[in-house]
Amino acid sequence: MTEKTSRHDAARRPRPAARSAAATAERPQVMPKAEGWTQPMGPDGRPTLQFKQPRVTQPPTHLADLTLAERQERMKELGLPAFRAKQLSVHYFEHYTTDPEQMTDLPKDRRAEIAEAFFPPLLTEVRRFETDKGDTVKFLWRLFDGALVESVLMRYPGRITLCVSSQAGCGMNCPFCATGQNGLTRNMSAAEIVEQVVVANQVIAAGGLGGTRGGGAHDAERVTNIVFMGMGEPLANYKRLMQAVHRMVDPSPEGLGMSARNITVSTVGLVPAIRKLTQEAVPVTFALSLHAPDDELRDELIPVNSRWKVDEAIDAAYDYFRQTGRRVSIEYALIKDMNDHMWRADLLAKKLNARGRGWVHVNPIPLNPTPGSIWTSSEPAVMREFVQRLQDAGIPTSLRDTRGKEIDGACGQLAAGEGDEA
Repeated sequence: MTEKTSRHDAARRPRPAARSAAATAERPQVMPKAEGWTQPMGPDGRPTLQFKQPRVTQPPTHLADLTLAERQERMKELGLPAFRAKQLSVHYFEHYTTDPEQMTDLPKDRRAEIAEAFFPPLLTEVRRFETDKGDTVKFLWRLFDGALVESVLMRYPGRITLCVSSQAGCGMNCPFCATGQNGLTRNMSAAEIVEQVVVANQVIAAGGLGGTRGGGAHDAERVTNIVFMGMGEPLANYKRLMQAVHRMVDPSPEGLGMSARNITVSTVGLVPAIRKLTQEAVPVTFALSLHAPDDELRDELIPVNSRWKVDEAIDAAYDYFRQTGRRVSIEYALIKDMNDHMWRADLLAKKLNARGRGWVHVNPIPLNPTPGSIWTSSEPAVMREFVQRLQDAGIPTSLRDTRGKEIDGACGQLAAGEGDEA
């Protein structure tokens, strides 16, 4: 079937029948408005966007910032043979340690010096929050310059997922997301991103994620899945993002040896960066945070839509699928009376089907509340109908789990405020 025929058929497809009065009753249209904080606006009256970080000092170079060859060169600068870099890398990427006392295969009189040269302190744990009987843990980290970030560790049957941050703060200025309320502080280094994974593996090994499971073939005792859905817009920190991804997927001793397919990179729609990611030879899972299928609403809900419109973002996502063969995820936060109208479900299905079948999966997410906001998630009947509309149109759709909501650790809730230290 040609693309032209596919689009024609999609346009002729009848709208699915209504199922519930709650979902189909005429409802108001609420437009986005920042609640509980003042949204920064530019001279043009549009929300300001920060694509470049402020001029700030980056952390000292860490082992995880370097390729194995670069580590070998640094080791030789210390007057040590290059093979010591491989030994050191094994300690970090396989044993998850930076403690020189545990590195018994390194020269005893040089261990402290080596550790100091390759492992400058990156993350200091400020506080830890737990829920789901310990199976969900949110970490508040202080970076070397005092900036605060968060990451969330979640155990599921057969896998352990870590939601990592890629920036301190965020410059995308979306009014429903807690992270963006203070703007962008700075990009995180590749090593700061990777360190979140390594420390999480330390915590898991110590029984800090609901205890170890012991023995089962699917009882993972290390992080198996990464989602770049923590603080920040990952594609706005592209170079360091890709450095971190390489450290995650490269086999030991180069990196952690994780599967690229288990790493999800999300974006609100930075189209040029999506196209750049498409050309990378790393088949990560790609997720587009869409949240509205029409430009009128998305211009207000996702300010970057003023640069790259809905169809441009969806086209870039579709091209990612065509180039990589990797099915794309569409993230859609369901907000009561704002973006949960059934005509929007129909429009979303029409736009996705117009580009073909089997290339996309939609993840509606009940909106997670943020401090001071009166916005709330859609009514259960509305959410069910929204999902059903998409499924009836042939779009694979599943309502996303809202793990960590009780500890402000769910999607859109990460803010890393000083008040979290109390």
